[in-house]
This record gives sequence, C-alpha cells and structure tokens, in this order.
Amino acid sequence: MLNPATPDFLDMLRDRLPREAFREAGPEHLEEPRGRYRGQGLLLAPGSTEEVATILKACHAARIGLVPHSGGTGLVGGQVMQGGVAPVILSLARMTAIREVYPSENVMVAEAGAILADVQAAARDAGRMFPLSLASEGSARIGGLLSTNAGGLNVLRYGNARAQCLGLEVVTAQGEVWHGLTRLFKDNTGYDLRDLMIGAEGTLGIITAAALKMAPVPAASGTALFQVASPRAALDLLALARDRVGDNVTAFELMHRQGPEFLIEAGLDARVPLDPLPEWMVLVELGLPEGLRPEDNLTAIFEAAVDQGLSDDGVIASSEAQAEALWAIRETIPEANRRIGSISSHDISVPLSALPEFIERGGAALRTLGDVRINCFGHLGDGNLHYNVFPPKGRDRKDFEDIRGRVKEIVHDLAHGFGGSVSAEHGIGRLKVGDLERYGDPVKLSMMRAIKSALDPNGILNPGAVLRG
Repeated sequence: MLNPATPDFLDMLRDRLPREAFREAGPEHLEEPRGRYRGQGLLLAPGSTEEVATILKACHAARIGLVPHSGGTGLVGGQVMQGGVAPVILSLARMTAIREVYPSENVMVAEAGAILADVQAAARDAGRMFPLSLASEGSARIGGLLSTNAGGLNVLRYGNARAQCLGLEVVTAQGEVWHGLTRLFKDNTGYDLRDLMIGAEGTLGIITAAALKMAPVPAASGTALFQVASPRAALDLLALARDRVGDNVTAFELMHRQGPEFLIEAGLDARVPLDPLPEWMVLVELGLPEGLRPEDNLTAIFEAAVDQGLSDDGVIASSEAQAEALWAIRETIPEANRRIGSISSHDISVPLSALPEFIERGGAALRTLGDVRINCFGHLGDGNLHYNVFPPKGRDRKDFEDIRGRVKEIVHDLAHGFGGSVSAEHGIGRLKVGDLERYGDPVKLSMMRAIKSALDPNGILNPGAVLRG
C-alpha cells in the first residue's frame, strides 16, 4: 500500500536538496498530449544523479509512489497518474548536460534530461550524427526516449532507441546508483541490465544518463515522394530499393491520402506535390557514401518501379528545402490527427508480408461499425503502422465513445492474429495495461512481475504503468 506525497514529505527533504529542486507542477506535468489523462502529484526537479538518489531513497522508505517525467510527449499515459494516492512527480528537466563526446569512438554521454534536438546538435558539432529522429525531437528527452524504447523515422537503418545506447546510469528504487555508463561495444559480463531498463518506462529504475552511439554522417542524402499502386506495391518498392542500395535506405514511410487530406482540413501548411493526390504514397530517404549520387539512385529506383507497375508518379527533391518540404508532410500528420480528434489511435506492428492484408481486413471490419475515416501511415520498412480511426467530417469523436472500445479491439485482435504487437514504439504506459494482459504471453508476464517485485519491492516506481498495481 502506497502513501500519498504531502507537503510535509517535501518539507522533510528541504535540508537534503537545494531550493531549485522544489517546483510547482504545471499543466505540462499533469496532462498528456491526447487529453485522455490528467495526473496529480507534487513536483521535484533534481539537478544531479545524487539528488535523484536522495529522492528515491526517501520515497522508498516512506512508500510514496514516484512518476518520472521527461519531455511529456508520451502517448500512452505513462507520464501521468490520475488514480490512486498522489505521487511525487520526478522531473528530469534540470539534468540536461552533454557530459562527454568521443568522436573517434562514435560515442556521447548525455544526461537523461537532455532534449533530443540538443543531442543531435552536439553530434553534428562533432562531425557525427545521432540518428534517433521523431516529430517531437524538440521537446522529447533522452531519459524518456530510452525508457519507452522510442522508434521514429530512422529505425530501418539505425534501429530503435535500444540499438543506439551502449550504457546507462540508473538510480534504483532503493536510491542506489548503478554506474553502467560503459562505452564498450562488447561487454559480455552477465545479465544485460541496460536492455532491461530500456523500455521499462521507469518501472524498474530511473535512468539519469546514457552512453549513446553516434554514426558517421552520410556523404549525401536524397529524398523522394512516390505514388504507389497499393500497400503491396509499396513493399515491392522497398525490396527494389534495398536490392539497389542495400542498407543505405534510411527511411521508408507509407502514407494513405487521408493524412494529407487531414492536413488541409486542419489548416496546416504542408502540401503533397502530386496531382491528383494518390491513394497511397511512400516517402523515401537514402543516405549514401562518397561517390554515389542520391538523385541518380532515386531516379533509377523510380524508373524500375514504373517498369514493374509499382508507381507512375513521383517527385525527387532537388534541394534541401524541397526535401524538408516533403518530410513536413509526414511529420505534420500527427498534429493534424490531434486537431481532428481520433476515436481511437493505434501503434501496431505486424510482419512485413502481412501488412497489406492487415490494412485490407482492418478497413473492412471497422466500416461495419459505421461511417469512420482511417488514417493509416507509418514506418513501412520496420512493419510499424500508426493506424488511427476518426469520425466522419463534421462530427466529433465524443459522438463515437460507444464504439471506441470495439474499434481498439478489432485493430488489436487483428494485429495479434498476424503475430504482431499492439505497441510497436509508444510503450504500454497506463493506456495499454489491459492490452498487455490480454495479448501478452502468460509466462512473459509472470517473469515481468517477478523482475518488478525483485527490483522495486515497495512498488513505488511509476505505479500502475506497464503492470497493474
């Protein structure tokens, strides 16, 4: 049984923490982007790993829950706790340092509160790149990205957050510090605690710093938007592109025309330079070594696609500004979705070959519920779709609350039936705890509960997230 965080508890910590650690919780700490949850709690903002350890030790002793707060961009309610007794909200916003950069090793050490865009900039200053990239990179923080094992746009080539991390510094539930900031690419000394903490959403420990992999900057990059005849044609086009340039395909994003139509409906300034607007399209990015021209390779890929009946229209960016304009289409779709307001949003993955059938069967099943619009887009190269269901134009999502549960059930049952996942890159949070119980392997769930009990015996770390409290 947890106890509530009270002003008296904070007062007890005032002689152990600096004045800057005590702040008022604002809307950014109590609300999540989709407006599904409103949290509660008292805010502490430590400025060092030692201060995090002091807070954890006190919370553990007093049996007070603690909810870690990073950039607040999570979409499954992992950063807010609206039920139960009030927790401590642990903001990492003061821990933003880039501690070390090792260009010759392609490694950087950053604190958990460092904003992704600042980490990317530090890599650029060193003549390298940090390839993790997503729409919220101007506010998302490294600790939260690792805690949710974030994906983003470049997973196809560079992997998700887990693949871009070598080591971690973590504070345990008891307030001890695990000094695991190794810069080694090979370290086979027992259990991989790094991989255990990544994706745990703050339920097993609090990440305070990370050793991150950097990558060489491609000598040249190119971007194109191609119309495709169908999702099956998009997969064939991906195979064609990889046959020609191998792993130099950096990103391969599928978009249905509903996404660009939402951009217009929401009044957002991003336009598709194809007329007429195609039913399906893919955004392709190549990153090539010295001596290869992206424009030539994209042109050859497009010509081969036309010959094979996969595409008959496309635009190849001839400047950085044009490439940015093409990417703006894809990256603005989530904001359009937010403005339109979904009945139910889904972050699913299925095996690549099953994607076309999933899309076909999902649409047919959902339309039996009524007049709904489906915005299907996402990272085709790694099988991750953002498959979101909306009311018809002129209607509000509140009018469809009675079918919301059934919509989610249809989508998740179908994804699970194809051997897929109901959480590809957004995590479980509090939103999908029931889904994890419904679709998760019973033995896996038993092992997860055993790990949670061993590392957090008082259940103070992000209570109710991932596993039911």
